[in-house]
Amino acid sequence: MNSPIEHPLVRAHFDAVSRLTAPLPAERRRELLADLREHVEVSLADQDPADEAAVRRVLDQLGSPRQIADAALAEDGLTRPEPEDRRRTTLTLLFAVLPFPLLLVPAIGAPLALAAAVIAATRVARSRVWTRRQKTQATLLLLAPVLTAPLAAGVFAVASTHGLTATNLLAACAVGFSPALVAAALLSRSASRQRDAAATA
Repeated sequence: MNSPIEHPLVRAHFDAVSRLTAPLPAERRRELLADLREHVEVSLADQDPADEAAVRRVLDQLGSPRQIADAALAEDGLTRPEPEDRRRTTLTLLFAVLPFPLLLVPAIGAPLALAAAVIAATRVARSRVWTRRQKTQATLLLLAPVLTAPLAAGVFAVASTHGLTATNLLAACAVGFSPALVAAALLSRSASRQRDAAATA
């Protein structure tokens, strides 16, 4: 380990600051983290990068990730959003994965699945858990089946010698709705990280 920035304690500290300052504009957050890195590098320039006690002293001087984030957000007139109720987040993620079992409902499965995806996208947009960028990304993935499901159905119909059979249609819907699973996985990981940061900062 040649640089103090590579120390696990420093990386964990900066990762927490980055998560807690998500409401800041991206450039402002990059500047903040660059300033913190420079401070750590200068403070530990003459120290052994593996000296955990010295690293802890410098990080204590900086303040906890929560203190750093709150000060930075206050300068920009912003506040750090608290994680929303875990049950609300879980319900949103449930709607995101619900299209797959709904696809098994005869005749009306696909419309029900699309309705669940729309509800999930709406709940994501109203949530306090995710950043604007994460919300945009998740919404695009949740609503992607509007395009991907028909495209997958067309591919299955062309590839099959029997045309678009019921089995092929179900498979096409499963493929077409797979972006919703990706959205649920990304949202779940982000919510978990935010909770961890709030609990340990």
